[in-house]
Amino acid sequence: MLDIRLSHPYAPHSVDAMEHIAFLGLGHMGAPMARRLRAAGHPLTVWNRTAEKTASLVAEGATAAASPADAVRDADVVITMLTGPEALDAVVEAVSAAVRPGTHWIEMSTVGPDAVHRLGRLPGVRVVDAPVMGSTDRAAAGTLGILAGGDTAPVEHVLAHLGTVTRTGPLGSGAALKLVVNSAVIGGIAVVAEALRLADALGLDGQTSRTALANSPLGGAVARAFAEDVHFDTALAVKDLALATQTAELPMIKAASDLYRKAAEPGEDISRTAARIRATLS
Repeated sequence: MLDIRLSHPYAPHSVDAMEHIAFLGLGHMGAPMARRLRAAGHPLTVWNRTAEKTASLVAEGATAAASPADAVRDADVVITMLTGPEALDAVVEAVSAAVRPGTHWIEMSTVGPDAVHRLGRLPGVRVVDAPVMGSTDRAAAGTLGILAGGDTAPVEHVLAHLGTVTRTGPLGSGAALKLVVNSAVIGGIAVVAEALRLADALGLDGQTSRTALANSPLGGAVARAFAEDVHFDTALAVKDLALATQTAELPMIKAASDLYRKAAEPGEDISRTAARIRATLS
């Protein structure tokens, strides 16, 4: 079992306007989010498993850390934007002896509530779970929807640089609601892909069918199924659906997950997988 105990006593420190932020995880979403915090004037230390991804932020004034522990050592606020619960657990284990009591930790990945509660066991660390709705375009623009569980008040001014906060309830509730929303959206995209395959099989005009679906209650899923210049890796979508189906009996979501696994190519956006579902499903 992961041991995340701290040996030093709790001694909270204050949070002011220009906190030192450690941002861990610079993928398609994390990098533009970190960039907005640096542009706002926050001293920023960044870490990523692939160190080369820190270079552009260092050029903009951030400091690169060699390890997660080095990143959080002097931080007032830690933000994690990682691939899943296993990655978060590994980071927590790596920093448990380095993170300062009183640090505010904003967990923004899609990891599910269990991983958030494990993080919340770090003594003296004040955790908020704040997963985001929106893709890379909204991350760059600072217009993400943020589903925040726990005591968000001390860090809402930080989150304001990234998007609009919706308070969801106690710690873990943001992570839980993110699974609900992602399951519906990702499943809806698969439904759209299959509906368009049905339209093709019936000899209907593809654009007419797409327009009709876009004007239906599935309009949001249609828009995402054809989105361009954004990126949400299908592997992450499959991970999200797996987290959901581990929690409850969800036969339709399980079927969607199996469909994505069958159709996806490594590293591609979910819209490309949806196109492949439409074209090649047998």
